[in-house]
Amino acid sequence: MLFGGGRVSKGHLRIETYGTVDELNAYVGLLNDQAIDVVYKKVLREVQNRLFTIGASLATNPQKNNITPPDLKEADIVLLEQAIDGMNEVLPPLRYFILPGGHTSVSFCHLARCVCRRTERLTVLLSEQEYVHELIVKYLNRLSDYLFVLGRKIAYDLQVPEITWHPRTAKNK
Repeated sequence: MLFGGGRVSKGHLRIETYGTVDELNAYVGLLNDQAIDVVYKKVLREVQNRLFTIGASLATNPQKNNITPPDLKEADIVLLEQAIDGMNEVLPPLRYFILPGGHTSVSFCHLARCVCRRTERLTVLLSEQEYVHELIVKYLNRLSDYLFVLGRKIAYDLQVPEITWHPRTAKNK
């Protein structure tokens, strides 16, 4: 049952998409339960609220014009971008691909980032079939970037070295 009425299969892409938003929200909650800086916790709580907004929007029947789901705003995206910029000011430049790990909190960032990317892919696919507000895809894209940078920043704060990927080549086998 969709918000505003209407039924779709439990296997419908819309259900899969907002279910994955819910999964992402759970991972963000798990990340927020870690012993991390209160500044990150404040942003993550805001993210959880926005993910609930996104879930409500995606759960709304796009055929019902009389239903107004909660609002996502450009300012929500700006908040993520400003947080990314602030963390990047102190982080060393990225020279290698980063592997998930090094500390539980860092790993939780990467788990949330991966689920966020899957959520974004599903949302894009849904938007190709039905109406999805354009800010949702944009927000999810910025959120995955935020989660990646947050993982780097938490590693930096904890003085945990980043685990870098070094591809095996014929020369270094």
